[in-house]
Parts: sequence; C-alpha cells; structure tokens
Amino acid sequence: MVAETDVLVVGGGPAGLGAALGAADAGARVVLAERHGFLGGNATAALVMPLMSYYTRRGLPEAETAAQLMPMDHGPGEPVVEGALARLIDRVRRMGGAIGPSARTGYTVPFDPEVLKCAAIDLLEEAGVQLLLHSFASGVLEPLSALSMRGFGGGTGARGVIFETKSGPIVVGARTLVDCTGDGDIAGFAGASFEMGREEDGLTQPMTLMFRMSQFDQPLFERYVDENSDQWKGVFGLWDLIREARQAGELTLPREDILLFGGVRPGEVSVNSTRVSALAGTDVFDLTRAEVLSRRQLRQIVAFLRERVPGFEHSYVVQSGSCVGVRETRRIVGEYRLEAEDVIQARKFEDVIARCAYPIDIHDPSGTGTRLERLPEGQWYDIPLRCLLPQGIEGVVVAGRCISGSHEAHSSYRVMPVSMATGQAAGVCAALASAAGVFPRQVLASHVQEELLRQGASLGDASAPKDVCSSDCGCRLCRVA
Repeated sequence: MVAETDVLVVGGGPAGLGAALGAADAGARVVLAERHGFLGGNATAALVMPLMSYYTRRGLPEAETAAQLMPMDHGPGEPVVEGALARLIDRVRRMGGAIGPSARTGYTVPFDPEVLKCAAIDLLEEAGVQLLLHSFASGVLEPLSALSMRGFGGGTGARGVIFETKSGPIVVGARTLVDCTGDGDIAGFAGASFEMGREEDGLTQPMTLMFRMSQFDQPLFERYVDENSDQWKGVFGLWDLIREARQAGELTLPREDILLFGGVRPGEVSVNSTRVSALAGTDVFDLTRAEVLSRRQLRQIVAFLRERVPGFEHSYVVQSGSCVGVRETRRIVGEYRLEAEDVIQARKFEDVIARCAYPIDIHDPSGTGTRLERLPEGQWYDIPLRCLLPQGIEGVVVAGRCISGSHEAHSSYRVMPVSMATGQAAGVCAALASAAGVFPRQVLASHVQEELLRQGASLGDASAPKDVCSSDCGCRLCRVA
C-alpha cells in the first residue's frame, strides 16, 4: 500500500473534481486518482463542450440567426448548481478560458479545455488534495460487502483500490471511497448491483467523438442560415445539405443533423455529430471499435462541412477528443432510483443534495433522432442522497452519471454541471463518514446538506438540519453541536 487517506476519489472528471473539493473543504485528507495525465474527464479528454445549462427555463425566445450557436431551451431563470462548479467556472473565466452563462450563450458555458486542465489542478492543490495521475483503477483490495466489512470495527478500517501504473500495480487505502469513474467501476468491483441501457433491450445511448474546428467564418455561416432559416434551429440543422450529401454518397452519418457549439474565441466551433450505437462503453473491444468508427465519421463530417457548408471552406480540425465520449454505461442500484416521472414532475426530496433543470435528452440508442422532454418553466428536480448510496455494499459513495436512476432520468442528470454537484455531495458525505468512523449511509442527510450549504452549494428549499442524530452516529457535526 503506497498511501492511506481519509477519502479516496477515483476519477478526475467533473464529478471527481466536485468530490475532491467537497471532501477537502469538509476537513478530510483526500487523494484523487485519475487514469489520464490531466484532469477534467469528459470535459477535457473527450472535449464535451460546452458545460450545458444548469438554469431553470423561463421562456427564453429563440434567436433569429445562428450567431449565438446556442441551445434555445434554457434560461433566463435561476441557477440550480453552484458551489464547486461556480468555483471552477470562476477560475477558468479569470484565466481567460470561459464565457460565463448568459443569454448570449444560452446559459451554457463555453470553455477552453486546456485552460480547464490547469484551473482544475490549481484548485485541487490549493485545497490540499493529493493527486495520483496515470493510475487506472483495476480492482478493489477485497469486496466491500456488508459481511466482509464486519471486521473493520464500525467502518474505520482502510479499504483499498488497486491501480495499474507505470510503476506497476499499487494500492491506495482509504476510510471511504468515492466512485467518480463515470462507469461505476469501483462500486462494480465491490459487488454493487447495476443496470445498463434501456429496459427493453439494454442498449445505451450512443458514443460520440467530439472535435474542435478553427478558422470557421461565423458571419458567412450566419448569412447562410438567415437565408435558409428552415435549415437551422439553435445549435443543430443543415438537413437539406445532409440529404444532398447522402444522396451523393459523401456522407453515411447515422444521425439526421449537424450539432455545433460556439467556442470561447472567434473562428472556433465545437462539433458534436459523430454517433456510434449498439456498443458498450464497458467493453474494451467495443470501445476500440467505437474509436475506429467515430474517427472515420469525423473525416466524413469535416469533408462535408468544408465542401458544402458556407463558413467552413477554410476551416480545419485543431483538436479531437483523446478518447470517444461515453454517455451511458453502468447505473449503480442505490437506495433510491430516480425515474422519468421525478424529472418531468420536478419532484423534490427531503434528502436533496443536488438539483437539476436539464431536460430528458436521449440520443436514440438504435438509430437516428434525439428525444427531448423539458421540465416545467421555472422548475427543477432534486437528487436525493439515497441515489449516491449503493445497495448491498458499504464504504463506497457514487457520483456523476453512474448514480442510481432509470435510463430516462439518467439522460438528464448525466450532464457535467450536475455531475459536479453530485460529486461535491458525495465528497462531503464521505468526509463526514470518515471523520465519524461510520459508513456513508449512517451519515444524516441533513448534515450533508448543512456542509454543502456552508460550501456554497445550491439546494433550493433545503435549510439547516432539524433532525437529531441517532446515539451511534457520533459524527463531527454532532460533536460540534
């Protein structure tokens, strides 16, 4: 064992950043392990840009042109995610790498992934988090079932995660683990039950390789859209041009439109248009196939844009994701399973630890098309702490897109701002459990809420805790009281 710590966060994407900051701010010693040589996860490795809206929707009018290259479904309501996310966005903005949420951006946050990498490292080091990069989690030291944990005396003993590294296999021990792998790897290794894909056939949302193009002539593109307004809406369109390219045999894209997002700087655009379906993001052979297929699609899309779309004649790919972006894999079975009804009905929960206003957004797992179902105007739904607590195992909290929910609900809470919020909550819960020498499920939700509010998180109607600890809790908040 090369290190022991209070809280071990596995995965350095948005959920992991939130978890590490949340745990460190709550007073825990924190190690964050990441498989890449940089932080940011899908935001930087897969170039998933921009940060999607985390604002409630209040009848934002549609733009008359494509000048904004923004989604038209959000703002200008209230933000439902703050805390660690606000700290990260503020730091990236001050470093010149992001445009803050506004009507101009559709309340999304365009960002420069290279700046975000640096900002994330700075924030974690300032918080006292110990980083372990180039470390791929390959297993846990032993299954963390309730039975096997009896010998740890109330959950205070160290549990370990095995990492494959350039130095050979190493083990990091921790009082509490936070699974921010996106795929639920740690909870899965520990024996947690999980679901994958939609109920009827198990198919997950398709994977996408995103890329950035430079020397994009946005004014010329805008003029084309103004003259062909039926061919573009918000961030997607070009239906007639795609149809013509298909008929000419130039494009075999398995989706019906091109999806574009404006960048931080003039002449830059992010393209979200490749689509690889019916492959599993937890299968190395499927992942390999997805990388091959998506890069072939990238070449087709770039050729199509340069040859047929005004404004792209002199553009070129300046960066593609270092790996394909995975939307959906394991969803760990937790103490509560978020359902589509919870999302659409904007349901609230007493043990809320994060909020979300993003719509159900399902890229068809087996064909073309995207299903969007929006929340009522001005509304959000709560994510309860129970969704972060896996059934049947102890000592592990999950965060990000692998929390407990249905296929439909997952398509809403999977976005990066919400992943960062559930990460912050998971980190706080893990830190409180570690300090008290208890399992995470023994920590009162009200204590997690109190610490989150102290850290600047947004919990809507949640207020300071009103309940009383059980006699066997003994957590830090009880001792202070």
